[in-house]
Amino acid sequence: MMREEWKEEWKEELTEERILRMLEGRQYKELKEELENNMYPVDLAEILENFNQKQTVMVFRLLAKEEAAETFAYMNSDMREQLINSLTDSELEEVMEEMYLDDTVDVLEEMPANVVDRLLMATDEEKRRQINQLLQYPEDSAGSVMNVDYIALRKEMTVADAILRIRQVGLNRETIYTCYVTEKKKLIGVVDVKELLTTSESKLIEEIMDTNMLYAQTTDDQEDAARTITKYGLIALPIVDHEMCMVGIVTVDDAMLVLQEETTEDISIMAGVHPSEESYFGTTVLEHVKSRIPWLMFLMLSATVTQMIMNSYESALAVMPQLAGFIPMLTGTGGNCGSQSSTLVIRGLAVGEIEFKDVLKVIWKEVRIAVCISVILSVVNGIRIMLMGQGNLMMAFTIGGTMACTIIIAKVVGCTLPLAAEKAGLDPAIMATPLISTLVDISTISVYFAIVSAVFAL
Repeated sequence: MMREEWKEEWKEELTEERILRMLEGRQYKELKEELENNMYPVDLAEILENFNQKQTVMVFRLLAKEEAAETFAYMNSDMREQLINSLTDSELEEVMEEMYLDDTVDVLEEMPANVVDRLLMATDEEKRRQINQLLQYPEDSAGSVMNVDYIALRKEMTVADAILRIRQVGLNRETIYTCYVTEKKKLIGVVDVKELLTTSESKLIEEIMDTNMLYAQTTDDQEDAARTITKYGLIALPIVDHEMCMVGIVTVDDAMLVLQEETTEDISIMAGVHPSEESYFGTTVLEHVKSRIPWLMFLMLSATVTQMIMNSYESALAVMPQLAGFIPMLTGTGGNCGSQSSTLVIRGLAVGEIEFKDVLKVIWKEVRIAVCISVILSVVNGIRIMLMGQGNLMMAFTIGGTMACTIIIAKVVGCTLPLAAEKAGLDPAIMATPLISTLVDISTISVYFAIVSAVFAL
């Protein structure tokens, strides 16, 4: 017994190289068993990204129907399209039958029209109707990511009836842990499987159901629905129409994907890059250029304002050329301070911690932070100027005063612009590092030369 356990412990891991070796050695039976017992669909989909089309199809055909459908759902759009073109109609039909409806809709939204037609032909009439209904919901709405496969109970059912119902239909539902009580399709309550299993079988569902329900409407933003699931620790959130009729659920795994996509989009926008649904390596060089050039072009042209301000102080720079040496430090410090504030405010808006009504509270807090930071940085920088012989005490005070003003302006700009964008119905992420840095640069140069001109009478 110990020897068998030792052998099992030292069993070779099913890696990309090993799968390829087994394919080359025609060890299909052994590979099929290994795939069923030692490989998660999400890991297999990642491995198959490195295989050619023939190898991918060979591995895919060894999978059981359920594993094949789940692996297909985790593949990127290019892999799916190649696989669809390689599978027979009967194989494709088996995959479509096993896929959950929300995953099927996600696949269809990424496929070209000719591939979508073939996929729809591989589904039965009822599922095709449900797919078409989901595709009609607005993009990024809760309705577009929901699943219509859920457990529906009636209030007059006993607990025993409910458990029997779950046994009958639960296998084809994405989740069974939360059941929904409906009356004439209207959502009237929820009940957990835990409650059903720990309650007397003779009790009615009406007696144990919770009528204080959290739910979202089909037209609500998908990110809001995902936040609700995360905030309240839900396994699934019921989705209703404007008449409170139950139409589907958004599960926690879908909520995680939504939040991941929204975060990726915000990060892209904050970096001045147009969001892309494709992976980094899955995006061509030309597409990368197209996504990045608009912001870079705008920022380059907007820097003309900074240049014009500096040109107007050419006489001051001619008298004191050392003034130019402090400009990069001041603009860099201001840009960094503004970026810090904007990042924290954008994050607060994303998680619902900050709202537009908090704008004065946010400004007041950032001003206090700015004062503390500016005092510390100004003192340190003044000492540096004196020690390095870059100026006298008056120059140190001038640069310190400019830095203090710059930091306060940067903090205020960095915290207010995202809030203003949110109020205007725009994505707060657009008011991030690139734009704020440009605005702070303009402010810094203006303040710097105004103070220098006043102090040194230039």
